[in-house]
Amino acid sequence: MNQAISLNIALVGVGGQGTLVAGKLLGTVATILGLEVKVSEVHGMSQRGGSVITYVRMAEHVASPIIEPAEADFVLAFEELEALRWAYLLKAGGSMMVNTMQTLPASVAIGAAAYPQDIIEALDSKTIGNSHVFAVDAQKLADEAGSYKATNIVMLGAMSRLTPIDEKVFTQAIDRVFPEKFRAINHKAFQSGSDIIKYTCEF
Repeated sequence: MNQAISLNIALVGVGGQGTLVAGKLLGTVATILGLEVKVSEVHGMSQRGGSVITYVRMAEHVASPIIEPAEADFVLAFEELEALRWAYLLKAGGSMMVNTMQTLPASVAIGAAAYPQDIIEALDSKTIGNSHVFAVDAQKLADEAGSYKATNIVMLGAMSRLTPIDEKVFTQAIDRVFPEKFRAINHKAFQSGSDIIKYTCEF
């Protein structure tokens, strides 16, 4: 049992980036730890690249499935604009992991709007307290691991370094969630994300 662990994690991105799978994996992590967990998925127009958010709350006891503003220990943003959109969820002292890729919304693609510039810098001004923003080229690391679809697992690996959860628990969860033929790629992707935080990111 790990009753002292209590985490609120928001997974944000656009349709097709694997936020739901990442949420399922975190739910499995909580189950392995013997914690109560609530995973709440909010779909936008996901089939058209719309905004998608998955809330994950794990603790000895979890009442609500929703993470309120300034309550998220972690915000994992699989796309830069979504990071800007959901930054208000991050609590003081929390950490945001941002995948440095840009998916143009339809309004930008047709020229009706402009994609914001310097998002990482803007995020630093939006976060509160002693929060931290980590920029991660998760797409590149996923490709190197063997599948562009493993971006979500790279992001979880990056986050894992900042949690009190033993890496072995994530390893077990990957083995439970993915069929055998996909496990090696996802283990490699997870380790790549973990290593980026260990070796290149500083507080």
